[in-house]
Amino acid sequence: MFALQPEIKIFSGSANRDLAQRISSFVGAPLGQATLSSFPDGETYVKFEENIRGRDVFIIQPTSPPVNEHLMELLIMVDAARRASADRITAVIPFFGYARQDRKDKPRVPITAKLIANLLVAAGVQRVLTMDLHAQQVQGFFDIPVDHLYSMPVLIKHLRQRLTRKTVVVSPDVGGLKMASAYSQALGTSLAIVAKQRKSATETEALYVIGEVEGCDVLLVDDLTETAGTLTSAADILKKRGALDIYAGVAHAVLVDVALKRLQNSQLKELITTNSTPQRPVDGLEITVLDVAELLGEGIKRIHNDESVSSLFKIEDAKKN
Repeated sequence: MFALQPEIKIFSGSANRDLAQRISSFVGAPLGQATLSSFPDGETYVKFEENIRGRDVFIIQPTSPPVNEHLMELLIMVDAARRASADRITAVIPFFGYARQDRKDKPRVPITAKLIANLLVAAGVQRVLTMDLHAQQVQGFFDIPVDHLYSMPVLIKHLRQRLTRKTVVVSPDVGGLKMASAYSQALGTSLAIVAKQRKSATETEALYVIGEVEGCDVLLVDDLTETAGTLTSAADILKKRGALDIYAGVAHAVLVDVALKRLQNSQLKELITTNSTPQRPVDGLEITVLDVAELLGEGIKRIHNDESVSSLFKIEDAKKN
């Protein structure tokens, strides 16, 4: 005798409600009602306004700026769902903040990504669905299942239509070579690398280019840009090396104030990103925001139905049309 499958319930924090609404529409489940507010001293208050006992609960909340506020809100929502006797709680984190602090590379510093994993599990998260982690080893920081999706299939579909001339895919630093190579193979282009030197947490300097970009359009690819220092310094040196139009394809564009001025004055023609976090307009720069609601929604449906999510990684037609 088979047990009935728990009813799915999808809720959203305050970080990116528009994306959560798109995901719930794709899944075919209405966005659940929850009250999110703050006490006068800034403490977060959460109340689920509907019964979630025995339900399969998905809470959508990227930990985008303000990171600590959105992270705390997620933890409190998870705790409330656990205490309301949800059958299973999945944290859907389109953008996973703190993923860059994934190792102890200096004396007396934390491994904050591991701390965040511990906090989520302690709050009551039983599964995590995320996208384009800055450091893939963060998956191993959890002792619960982590489904790690990639926005690359969504970006590739758009880029095949957008890039019409001879193009070179460029990694803006040595660490992004693996990602750039995957884009290069999918688009059928050549590959180049910009070597950089980091001067501070907000400033980088492009030193030289490995590969030929003269007379070609360029696609810079990265998983994350925050201050836009790496992208804009790479674009400057690529332009000096004879590149034509320069595009940037970035999974997560978490643009802080310093990034806006840099992008306005940069050599970039277009920034192509996703709606994993809310996007800010940049005067003088075309920004194309691609929707990842179907990708994440399909992941939610497959988790709910106990199906494999591995086919979501596939990119059809390895060559550019």
